[in-house]
Amino acid sequence: MLAGASLAVFLAANALPGDPAAVMLGTSARPDTLAALRLELGLDRPLLLRWLEWLWHACEGDLGRSVTYGTPVSGLIAARLSLTLPLALGAFLLAALIGIGLGLLAARRPGRAADGFVTMIAQAGTAVPAFVLALLLVILANRLGSWPTGGFPGWGAGAGPALRTLLLPALALALPQGAVLARVTRASLIEVGAQDFMRTARAKGLSREAALLRHALPNALVPVATVLGLQFSFLLGGAVLVESVFALPGLGQLAVQALAQRDLVTLQGVALLLVSVVIAVNALVDLLLGRLDPRMGERS
Repeated sequence: MLAGASLAVFLAANALPGDPAAVMLGTSARPDTLAALRLELGLDRPLLLRWLEWLWHACEGDLGRSVTYGTPVSGLIAARLSLTLPLALGAFLLAALIGIGLGLLAARRPGRAADGFVTMIAQAGTAVPAFVLALLLVILANRLGSWPTGGFPGWGAGAGPALRTLLLPALALALPQGAVLARVTRASLIEVGAQDFMRTARAKGLSREAALLRHALPNALVPVATVLGLQFSFLLGGAVLVESVFALPGLGQLAVQALAQRDLVTLQGVALLLVSVVIAVNALVDLLLGRLDPRMGERS
């Protein structure tokens, strides 16, 4: 799967219109200079051979050397990942708290006011993209003047200032995914709540809330865990646009700069990393689902 995904990434990067050498050097570059850069980039060799060489070196941990920055792509990605990964993890935790919390609130008494409120909030949340929420949060924070809306002080400035800077971007990423998770959690809890063992638990004297937490929630986690696994991939990829809104020097900004400057080596490295994370997270979710529901492990 990873080999096929790497081929798709490589072909997509090389299918961008225009000559990469001409974009990097400008339209006034001399023909011999353009030819030398094309030779350095390997653009004179067959596409399939270039992909095989890139894939071989990537398996060895060598993603090439950035033409724009003049440094190894793996080092650039590692430096930017120190921002993007905490941002995605923070957004993931916020989305889980928001989604499961609202889902529990709605499933506590289906059809009541709280359920209707959560359903309305969830529908509104799924309709608004993360980058639009990011823009709205930037406008609100600028008017209040009490929260940082751009740049990153770095982890060397301390965990407090760094996390404070990442809170609004993480919230912009988490709200739409939390809305989706709330709807899934609500539907799963209501379905499980109609089972016979739930009626038995209530007949033994458990309150509605206790039965919901102790019996319904553990049995409703299979679809919730599936959505959570998919959402982490979306959060990592969605950070590209949100980082641009908040001027954060993460993987998103690196990918945008590489695309604008036609730095194919860097662009391919970032895309391959994101694809690898998606595949790894999906594999972990499959293993987790086998633990949550042994019947799924037996079928796999």
